[in-house]
Amino acid sequence: MRVILKDDIIFINQEDLPNYKKTGSIVRNSYFWALKSISCYSAKGCDWEFDREVWVALSRMLLHFTESGYLGYSETVLEFPADTPIPDVLRLVSSWL
Repeated sequence: MRVILKDDIIFINQEDLPNYKKTGSIVRNSYFWALKSISCYSAKGCDWEFDREVWVALSRMLLHFTESGYLGYSETVLEFPADTPIPDVLRLVSSWL
């Protein structure tokens, strides 16, 4: 998931966010609601925002969904621009573009 870090807020690109589908996979729908529940802003059609206070929860959640094997790596890793330092708390679940 492509992200931008600005003013201690992680913005996940709206195109990379999981979709909720009424008849979709339980794991994917759970992933959608888990991400949405810890975001500080998650309007439809916009990038979702995650403030520093939830980065530990975000990291743990992404790590566990990655380890489950039900979702692809690209769906659960945060991809930062090459010129952006990755915060230590997110290092295990992040890479550079």
